[in-house]
Amino acid sequence: MYAFTQDVPIDAAFYQRIIDGLGDDVPDGLISHLAFELPDGGLRYVDVWESEAHWDRFSEERLHPVVHPLLAELLGAAPPEPPRTELSAVDHWGATGRTRPVRAAGS
Repeated sequence: MYAFTQDVPIDAAFYQRIIDGLGDDVPDGLISHLAFELPDGGLRYVDVWESEAHWDRFSEERLHPVVHPLLAELLGAAPPEPPRTELSAVDHWGATGRTRPVRAAGS
C-alpha cells in the first residue's frame, strides 16, 4: 500500500476543472482519494494506492496531462510538483472492506 498527503495551492473551483478533465473512471490501483479545503487556502489531498507504481502511472498518464495545461493557462507554465508527505499505512477500512498494507508500519 502507498499513502501520502499533498498540499496544493488551488481552490475548489480549480479542482473541479481537474475533476472534469479526469472523468469518472476510477484509476487502476486507487484505494481512496480525499480532498480537503485548508483554513488558510489551498487543498490537502490524502491518497491511498495499491502501490507507488500505480500512483506514478496514474499521475504520468492521466493526471499531469490534465493538470499541466490548466496550470499553464492560469500561471503561464506549470510550477514544480508540490512535495508529497509519504505515510506509513497501518490499515485502510472502507466500504469495500479492509485493505492491509503490503509492508508493516515503520519498515
